[in-house]
Amino acid sequence: MRVGLDHFPFHLHPETLGVAVALVAGYWYGVTRLARSHAPRDGSPVTRRQVTWFALAISLFLAVEGWPVHDVAEGSLFSFHMAEHMVLSFVFPPALLLGIPWWLMRLVVRPLLPAIRFLTRPLVALVLFNAVLAGLHAPGVVAGMLGSEAFHLGAHLALVVTAILMWWPVIGPIPDTPALAPPLAIGYLFLQSLVPTIPASFLTFASGPVYPAYADLPRLWGLPVLTDQLIAGLIMKVGGGLFLWTLIAIIWFRWAGEEEGADRAGRALTGS
Repeated sequence: MRVGLDHFPFHLHPETLGVAVALVAGYWYGVTRLARSHAPRDGSPVTRRQVTWFALAISLFLAVEGWPVHDVAEGSLFSFHMAEHMVLSFVFPPALLLGIPWWLMRLVVRPLLPAIRFLTRPLVALVLFNAVLAGLHAPGVVAGMLGSEAFHLGAHLALVVTAILMWWPVIGPIPDTPALAPPLAIGYLFLQSLVPTIPASFLTFASGPVYPAYADLPRLWGLPVLTDQLIAGLIMKVGGGLFLWTLIAIIWFRWAGEEEGADRAGRALTGS
């Protein structure tokens, strides 16, 4: 059945708003009240850049977990479901990590620091995240997410938590777990860019509906099931891959610039 966007009337998502309000309230309390006793004394407890990253993370979370993206993802198109997952996996977590001052993040995770050290080892983090990502795209799990809002919320929580673990080695948000050196970060992100191509290929080249639960739903703008699957596969493979390869390029050029600067400084000291 062909439907328009008016099939999904505007409404608030209390669970989404609740998570966003809790994050903002915790952030405000941290950078104002907790900063008095825990922030370093040699600078501002939070920078404008960090606040911008945090605001971006919250905005993205509200955008994909609220109307209309979440509603269309649950009630019509798998491509919206995939876009939602890609943002929750590849954009929201690094923005959140970049937005939280290291001293506040350290304070939050301090009770779990031994576990954090283990779970954010590059190989462990990659395996955990990609196992969850693959599991959430199994047909039975997708059907479960469509049938139960509580299950859907739990699935997204698992995705975000493991995505944060996956991004942790790249960003190194606290001194206790420093970021990977540029060559290792490049290799790490390269491996991550390869893994999603497997499930994406099943969607891109499928000759029939991969997710029967979506086949019977109303079709927004009359988009056929197979076209919807193709778009979802391209979002996962091309969109996710392009994002990761852009980050790889940024890390590479920054690393090359730092190496060139160090080389110039060395030549200046030796007079050569």
